[in-house]
This record gives sequence, structure tokens and C-alpha cells, in this order.
Amino acid sequence: MLTYDMPLYRPPSEGANLIIQATLGCSFNECSFCSMYKTKTYAARPLEAVFADISAAARLWPEAHRVFVADGDAMVLPMDAWRQILDVLHARLPALARVSCYATPISLIKKSVEELVELKERGLTLVYLGIESGSTDILKRIRKGATQQSMTRALERARAAGLKVSATVILGLGGQAHWRDHIEGTADLVNREPPTYLSTLQLRLEEGVVERFMERFGEPFRWQDDDGILAEQAHLLERLAPPRPVIFRSNHASNCLPLAGTLPKDRERLLAVIAAARSGAAPLRPRYLRGL
Repeated sequence: MLTYDMPLYRPPSEGANLIIQATLGCSFNECSFCSMYKTKTYAARPLEAVFADISAAARLWPEAHRVFVADGDAMVLPMDAWRQILDVLHARLPALARVSCYATPISLIKKSVEELVELKERGLTLVYLGIESGSTDILKRIRKGATQQSMTRALERARAAGLKVSATVILGLGGQAHWRDHIEGTADLVNREPPTYLSTLQLRLEEGVVERFMERFGEPFRWQDDDGILAEQAHLLERLAPPRPVIFRSNHASNCLPLAGTLPKDRERLLAVIAAARSGAAPLRPRYLRGL
């Protein structure tokens, strides 16, 4: 039986997949909006412990075909550790078809394209990247440790290596005062270097990070209401014109309006759904069903 160092986080799409904990916490852990990993100090787990977990998982679930390597930003692990982890995963799990992990723009940029290609060839095929915003000003306000330029470089490297990227953007992150800059910067980034998947979340702050977020934002923060969020979503979709198809979702539990489609093909249909919701002709997700 596997025993995890809690709390354990993973993307919603990895909920039914095997999770192997190769790191503890997040190597950056400075984002002002994020409450994950605040009780942990980042550390790479000893490889012997990781291999023992893989062997135990193989006995319990020998047919496992998808693995998520946790915790936050496992991409930061050195190449030698990744080589061994991926080799052992494939040796112990013969049905393994996909390995994924969280990444930060910093950790993607620190690895060369050649190194990322090697990781893909060894079986790491998907990375989850929190873009949050394409606006350098908003990224600075939320202490993301990135700029639009560095986000672009990270996405370029992943694409050059053939890695799929599942990216997230947080609606409401600029508040009422900076929402256009937030959305237009995000659209510019995605149009320049589109990820494979793009998902929007709606800003929610756990109680323990509210004060820090407000202090670091640099001015009084005024929350967007649902109509403001839908205006952001519509403005984003109107401006997105990626040169390659992007699978788009806003089905995370935080969102007031679930959406799904492929851009740019489904833009008009998605905009019509938003317009119906804003007019009251289509229901929003009840507040009691929304969460992180």
C-alpha cells in the first residue's frame, strides 16, 4: 500500500491515475494566490523511496497505464533522477502509456530542448503549466516569478521537444481595475505560443492567503462578480486566434460557467453560451457547487 506525504495535489484529469510522489512541496512556492504546499518545505525524495513506491504500486495495480509524478513542479528534478524514475516506471508497469507532471516556467527554461526531448523519448509526454496570466504586470503582482517573455520561452521549449502542455489561466486575477490587461496579455501569449490544452479557472482564495494576496497586489483589489468573469471569458475567446488548434475547457469546479470546445473552431458557439448566461437564459453553476 502506498503512503503519501500529505497534502497531495494533482490536476483534476489525473484523479483516476496512479500518483507517484517524487518530490515534496513546490520548488518555487511564492505565488500569492496559491495555498498549496504551504505546510511543506520543498525536497526531492530519495530515489530508493520512489522506486519502492513504484514497485508497491506495480503489485497493487499492474495494469496502470497513466502516472502523474507529484508533488508541485517535479520537472525541477535533475536529469539523472528523471532518467531513473522513468526507466523504473516503464520496467515495472508494462502497460504504461503516459507520464505527466507539474512544471513551472522556470523549470522548463532551465532544461535544454535536448533534455526535454530525452524526457519525452523516455515517456514523459505531458506537463501541466500554470500560466495564470499573460500580462507581465499581473504576473508581477501575483509573484509568479515569470514574465510574458519567460512564459513564451517555456511554451516554446515544450513545443520544440514535442511535449504536450496543459495550461491554466485564472479569470478574475486582475480584479476590476486590470482585467483587460490581464485578458489581452493572456490572449497575446496564447496566440503567440499556444499550448495543447487551455483551461480557465475562476479566482478563489483560501482564507490563509487572502491577506498576503491583497498586500502583494500593490493596490486595493476589487473582486470581479460573475458577470465580470463572464465578460473576461468572452473577451478572451474573442481575441484568441491560435495558429494551431487548442482544446479549451472551463469545467474546473471553480468556474461559474462550464465550457468545452476547440479553438478557434468553436469560438462562436462558446460565445453564444456565454451571452445566454449573461442574459439569464442559461443557468450558472450554483455557488454551493463551486470549489477549488
